[in-house]
Amino acid sequence: MSTKKKPKTNGGTIALNKKARHDYFLEDKLEVGLVLTGWEVKALREGKCQLVDSYIVMHKGEAWLSGALITPLKQASTHIVTEPRRERKLLMHRREIDRLNQKIQAKGYTCVCTAIYWKGPNVKAEIALAKGKQSHDKRDASKDRDWAKQKERIMKHTTR
Repeated sequence: MSTKKKPKTNGGTIALNKKARHDYFLEDKLEVGLVLTGWEVKALREGKCQLVDSYIVMHKGEAWLSGALITPLKQASTHIVTEPRRERKLLMHRREIDRLNQKIQAKGYTCVCTAIYWKGPNVKAEIALAKGKQSHDKRDASKDRDWAKQKERIMKHTTR
């Protein structure tokens, strides 16, 4: 009998969509569940997920995660056909879906997935209502970040 323990997963976060924070003004955030198959859960335990081009699609009164890439493991995908970029259903209450759908219909809004993480034994996704940034907004945000870093350095140096 082996006494080896399973390696722990790193925190609760599986994948982050850092590009969404750069490209959009994120407003309303929601935590939703995901409908996954067995091989997808195994791949998520290994951290094989990317959210770079993912977004939320409303279809027939349901919300679907589109564009998320879950790379199948070699040992899990030998006996089944896997589709890494398939649309995955989001588990939300009807009120949340209706409210989100109304806001998406407004001019300039979209819905993006910002994170996928573990919450107990369940996989949850954080989705956010987003409005696109113009290129000058992106430059302003990066200037503000650089100035904040430089201020920290100056303050740290002067307090010595």
